[in-house]
Amino acid sequence: MEKSVFTEEYSLFLRHLRAARKAAGLSQEQVGARLEQTQSFVSKCERAERRLDVVETREFCRALGINFIEFMVELERAIEANGA
Repeated sequence: MEKSVFTEEYSLFLRHLRAARKAAGLSQEQVGARLEQTQSFVSKCERAERRLDVVETREFCRALGINFIEFMVELERAIEANGA
């Protein structure tokens, strides 16, 4: 089994997270500030250089002003639609 950071599902997750940030009209720097992190931290997360766990994903959603459960439901739909 390959590491999950390299799966198509994780790639979809990152695309979904990045799209949510852009839909919220926020820059990486703004999200970093809301997370009390740097822009570089957000960039590394979005590029899979740093893997996010579920707790960190929840914090990202809060920083974006979106509902975590809804984010995960949309992600699940995207994964299923992709056939992954």
